[in-house]
Amino acid sequence: MELQTRHNFVALIIGVTGMTGFSLADALSRPGCLGGPWKVYGSARRPLPSWFPPSLLHHHITFDALDADDTCAKLSLISHEITHLFWLSVQFRDDEESNITVNRTMLANVLNVLITSPSSSLRHVTLQTGTKHYMGPINDPVLSKQLAPHEPPFHESMPRLPYPNFYYELEDFVASYTPSITYSVHRSSIIVGASTRSEINAMLMLAAYAAVCCHEGLPFRYPGSRYTWEHFCDMTDFGVLAEQHVWAAVTDVAKNEAFNCTNGDVFTWKRMWKVMSEEFDVEYVEYKEGEEFDLEEWMSKKGEVWDEIVEKNGLYKTKLEEIGCYAALKPAANFTFQHVSSMNKSKEYGFFGYADSCKSVRMWANKLRQMKIIP
Repeated sequence: MELQTRHNFVALIIGVTGMTGFSLADALSRPGCLGGPWKVYGSARRPLPSWFPPSLLHHHITFDALDADDTCAKLSLISHEITHLFWLSVQFRDDEESNITVNRTMLANVLNVLITSPSSSLRHVTLQTGTKHYMGPINDPVLSKQLAPHEPPFHESMPRLPYPNFYYELEDFVASYTPSITYSVHRSSIIVGASTRSEINAMLMLAAYAAVCCHEGLPFRYPGSRYTWEHFCDMTDFGVLAEQHVWAAVTDVAKNEAFNCTNGDVFTWKRMWKVMSEEFDVEYVEYKEGEEFDLEEWMSKKGEVWDEIVEKNGLYKTKLEEIGCYAALKPAANFTFQHVSSMNKSKEYGFFGYADSCKSVRMWANKLRQMKIIP
């Protein structure tokens, strides 16, 4: 495919300060980026935090995607420019039906502006979801007790499960706009990276937990089951995920397809816990039967401790409840199956991005320290 040059590709990243947004903005801003050079707009509900380099964006737009009028007012000014929409935004509610409503509304409001504009230039939408596609609504208070997930390794041809899932709703909604536009779906695993605005960034949640343990002189105990301690799991580096988004956005064979996105290796939490203990300078302890505990409940009482840690170390001002959702981490630490996804389809289609998960954890821990998000 012959790629066009000099800002013929204009990106709008929805959710630029959370999840994969920081890494995606960084990737798109590089001179050698596939399909580049890109012009990059980023958006979020709030202004850019001080740790986010404004040089990565042509312009940052603040608006509430749940508000149709606010969305229209802010995006109509640039709707004629945007060729690629990168959808990274997500909001979580108490149950899956509410998740469906809130996330579909946000996506609908944005696409309504970009596609219905008489001068619309939109070509492609990348949609970030995850392995809940294969497991069902694992955080729903009622449905989570009824789920029968697919047998791993998860692969993209597996049929949908018979449960409500906002990932399914978003996929169908984007697909309904074809052939006017094309799309790609990116199903990540447990995500690690650097951001204060991602409730499901496992890296930041565990880093904060380790900081509390260090501050109080407590051992860094694994908050899951023996099964997950000993069996294989995989994860997704923010950088690999961003790379896959860009690849699919400008590669013809990837159009209207869904792809798993993991680092391409597997690990046991037993091994990873040693890496994290070393990296966070906390006492490593082996998993012990009968010493299980609820990390969500434990961390819910540590808000004031985190405030002390932030103040003592001169960190970027965050509140513990804002930088992680430990309720979302709990199921991943207690799966009764190996949480592993196949990357065969991505490789067959030509995407070969990868990361060493242990090195990835060390790299992002250093990045979080450089950004003054953790001590």
